[in-house]
Amino acid sequence: MISFPNAKINLGLNVVARQPDGYHNIESCFLPIDWCDILEIVPSESFQFLTSGLTIPGTTDSNLCVKAFNLIQKNHQIGNVQIHLHKVIPMGGGLGGGSADCAFTLKLLNELFELQLTKSELEKYASQLGSDCPFFIENKPRYVTGTGFEFADIEVNLKGKFLALTNPNIHVGTKEAYNQIKPKASEISIPEILKEPLSTWNSRLKNDFETSVFPLQPDIAALKDSFYGAGAIYASMTGSGATVYGIFEEAPSFTVDKLITL
Repeated sequence: MISFPNAKINLGLNVVARQPDGYHNIESCFLPIDWCDILEIVPSESFQFLTSGLTIPGTTDSNLCVKAFNLIQKNHQIGNVQIHLHKVIPMGGGLGGGSADCAFTLKLLNELFELQLTKSELEKYASQLGSDCPFFIENKPRYVTGTGFEFADIEVNLKGKFLALTNPNIHVGTKEAYNQIKPKASEISIPEILKEPLSTWNSRLKNDFETSVFPLQPDIAALKDSFYGAGAIYASMTGSGATVYGIFEEAPSFTVDKLITL
């Protein structure tokens, strides 16, 4: 069985509070986008995990696809499989590709072995594997709050717009990004801002991580400025970086890593 785990972008990202245990409460809109890995899972006499495409750092045991398989096999009577992940989505870029691979592994295993797990049950499994993983179970625009596990439906109308994305291949450590942020409650919620005309988002829709990352990585700030210079209606870094995206009325003429018609 084959599926195509997709990336996401953050439309706004506010860090609103720090909990006593060190975790942070956020507010964001997660938007699925058409930038995909390729995931194949087939029955096998012995477990195998194969990769191609972009080089994936870390050991096999640390990969979220493998962890997803181990979690399901621990709780259900399923046989071994061969997992082949062809990696296309840049890693460590705020696009959620690894989380998507994890969630799609859970969904494929559920289908392959006819486990009849509900959406809620799949989300519970996904929540054990990573904060973004549950989002990709339903894989639709969601208003995300709390520590990234609380979801609500949200409407985002960007139909006909063009989304351009560039990953500058700059590593931004999540811990380092959080260390520079002073959490504060949002003055206006992201769902309210997203109801406003797209032309107003530039001054209203913020990613708090830009305030901490840009001084450390000015090339990312320059990349965002270049998107506006090329005519973007709205541009932002996604997640804690380093991928930057721009939303355009017309397809931009400059070279980007991915161009998507919304």
